[in-house]
Amino acid sequence: MLSLKEDSLKDITNWEALDIKIPKFNRSTMKQATLEHPTWIHFGAGNIFRGFIAKLQQQLLEEGKVSEGIVAIESFDYDIIDKIYRPFDNLTLLALMHPDGRLDKEIIGSVGKALKADVTQQEDYELLKTLFRKPSLQMVSFTITEKGYVLQDVHGNHLPVIEKDLKEGPIAPIHVMSFISSLLYERYKVGAMPIALVSMDNCSHNGEKLQNSVLTIAKAWLSNGFVEQGFIDYLSDAQRVAFPWSMIDKITPRPSHTVQKELEKQGLLDMTPIVTNRNTFIAPFVNAEAPQYLVVEDCFPNGRPPLEDAGVYLTSREVVNQTETMKVTTCLNPLHTALAVYGCLLGYTSIAEEMKDPQLKELVSRIGYQEGMPVVVDPKILSPKNFIDEVIEKRLPNPYIPDMPQRIATDTSQKVGIRFGETIKAYNKRKDLDSSKLTYIPLALAGWLRYLLGVDDRGNSFERSSDPMLEILTNMLEGITLGQPSSYTGQLKPILENETLFGINLYEVGLGDKVEQFFLKLISGEGAVRHTLQELLA
Repeated sequence: MLSLKEDSLKDITNWEALDIKIPKFNRSTMKQATLEHPTWIHFGAGNIFRGFIAKLQQQLLEEGKVSEGIVAIESFDYDIIDKIYRPFDNLTLLALMHPDGRLDKEIIGSVGKALKADVTQQEDYELLKTLFRKPSLQMVSFTITEKGYVLQDVHGNHLPVIEKDLKEGPIAPIHVMSFISSLLYERYKVGAMPIALVSMDNCSHNGEKLQNSVLTIAKAWLSNGFVEQGFIDYLSDAQRVAFPWSMIDKITPRPSHTVQKELEKQGLLDMTPIVTNRNTFIAPFVNAEAPQYLVVEDCFPNGRPPLEDAGVYLTSREVVNQTETMKVTTCLNPLHTALAVYGCLLGYTSIAEEMKDPQLKELVSRIGYQEGMPVVVDPKILSPKNFIDEVIEKRLPNPYIPDMPQRIATDTSQKVGIRFGETIKAYNKRKDLDSSKLTYIPLALAGWLRYLLGVDDRGNSFERSSDPMLEILTNMLEGITLGQPSSYTGQLKPILENETLFGINLYEVGLGDKVEQFFLKLISGEGAVRHTLQELLA
């Protein structure tokens, strides 16, 4: 029996017998170097970090290209540190899940220290301040989700925790953006040394979001007399504090019981997943798909690790943005949304199972290849054709990635403008293309509106995923009844002409009426969703 502990790594023969790779570098030396001259601190110690970001540094350590590990900081769910990092000596067992059922297993040991972003944890907080004062620190990266950068509520008012942080200054920050701002102030006070702050969260213009949040807090502290103008100048100077943009793409879902059983069958101890007090599903292992992409703007005023040697694309901000646009508007996200809404209507609970459905696979293929690719943004560093091939043939059908249409259907009203609207606008700008000829994108939009009725193709009610506009849109569709096309009296019109939703008035580009026609087919009775897909995708 083996356990995920530092001492057990000495049993090299036993790990090799289980076909599990172990770190090839000296972890004691790495940990000492990490604290003496840190180069990389990361906020957000969850699965995407453990299964992707930490693996990058592991490769560089094993190749002898760096000597320091990463300092992992958790700012939201401290159970992750107490129950997953410290009991297992900051080790993670990474299991890459291939479509044929193979598991590539490796122990990731590149975390030199794991800390909590909590001022009440005095030892952790003092160490963090010490690390931020080190001239060697090159980068601070983030995977804290897009919500981690939000300072205001839907009405534009500061969140209560932000209001408190702004009034009390950098001495005892609570919110992660206030916390990082206070640490940057520490670095400023000892010489305003250069540094790069790299958001690796899966949202557009992530570096800009991070920069705006930090500057908002710092400027409020200036107004309240806590910091001086020089600190604002420091944060605003890209030669000293840079906020590179990035694009990240890798699925690291909740811990799989299949993986847990496989590891336990091999004799590994204590592999049981937990649910933290903050409702995080996490385990000593991370299961993830093998494909991964990280594209980062190469803007590091204090230098950086040789990330390109670990497969990271270092490029310009323009190319980062193009790569993000390629993924979000053509090669992945629109396909996800189409599968999400139709999957819920047809009773699916697995994206991989949907890809076995001939009509659904054909739908996303036509949305991507036939309608998206003619206007795809090509970043040159990645092939859009190869990317979408991998998505449709390998990633979406992977039965070992337990992703659900119900999860992906969350917040669809906030996504349709980017995932479909941008392609429609691109068609409208081209003289050689006619947006009114589009068929499968409007079919996806009609499917979303049909989904909003909350009734599946068998006539049974289902719970719709959370969405900030769910109540408003539901009220606008009031009166529409499945099996009664005459109940439709134009309720879709104010939705389809809403430029805030789609980025364009769909009637002005010849698609509003088409979406209405498809919608009428979809509500004509039980089984109408399936029949419509069969008819239009024959």
